[in-house]
Formats: sequence, C-alpha cells, structure tokens
Amino acid sequence: MSSRCRLPTEVTMQNRRQVTTAALLLGGGLLTPALARAATAPQSLAERFAATLSAGDIDGFSELFADTYVNHQQSAAAPPPANVSAKQATVAFFKARLAAMPDLKVDIEVVVADKDHVAASFVYSGTHKGAYFGVAPTGRALRFTSCDIFRAQDDRIIEHWGMGDIAGVLAQLRA
Repeated sequence: MSSRCRLPTEVTMQNRRQVTTAALLLGGGLLTPALARAATAPQSLAERFAATLSAGDIDGFSELFADTYVNHQQSAAAPPPANVSAKQATVAFFKARLAAMPDLKVDIEVVVADKDHVAASFVYSGTHKGAYFGVAPTGRALRFTSCDIFRAQDDRIIEHWGMGDIAGVLAQLRA
C-alpha cells in the first residue's frame, strides 16, 4: 500500500470537503488533529467572518482585521489603489458584495486551525439584487466558494491568503 496521499483528479462539490481537508492537513503546515482541536481563537475568527457578513454587519466585519493587515491575495488584473490600505480594500470589496447581495449568507464548509492560523472553505449564497462586477442586478440566486487562510494575532486577522471562485460568480451573473 502506498503511503502517498491520492487526491481525486476531478474536484466536485461532493468531494471538495475531503480534498480541502486533506490539502490543509497535509500541505498546509502538517496540522495534527490535536493541534486543530486545541486552537479556538483563530477558528472563532473564521466563524465571526462568516457571521458578520451573514448579518450584513460591515462594521463588525471591519473590526476582525488589524490595521496592519496584509492581503496576499492580490489580483494582477485589478490591483488595489496605492493609497488604500489592505484592510480598507478588503472591507470595500465585501461592502460591494453585500450591496450586490443584501441577503448574503456565508457558511463554513470545513475549518482547520492551529495556534495562530485558520484555514476555511466558505460557501457564499445570495440573490443578485445590486450591481456586481459591472453586471446589473439579475435577480438570480448566486452560490460560490472561497478557500482562505488567515493568520491571527491579538484576536485579529493580520494576514490573508486565499482563492475565491470569481470565474464561477461571473459565469452565474452572465448566464
């Protein structure tokens, strides 16, 4: 029997949870189940991230981020303006998402944490009622995902790495 981890070649919504968990545990810092259970503060940041967005609480959402927050998920196609902090750009991005989908709900599919990091797979769902990515409201139900890693310090998010399904969002908006 091989000791190598085999991941499916095609990632579907059905096996996404297993793939994400395996990737986080095996490739994301070799987290042990004991370490993952022991970490509660970073995990609570992921839970509050989802809860504040689901409640439409942009001020509470903003409070999750340190003023020195660094976002490593920068788009070469749409870099943030030079005079805007990473925290301001992130809050503005999610404020626009909430304006486009006022009934936005954010669920956590899977979460793994260690002493100062948390990785989560988020599922976003809502009705497209406002302009989003330059597309006028369609009234369509949207559903998309992101996988995010946060580094925490003093109960705040200080760094972020992630990948969101922007192509999936655009496909749903233009369908």
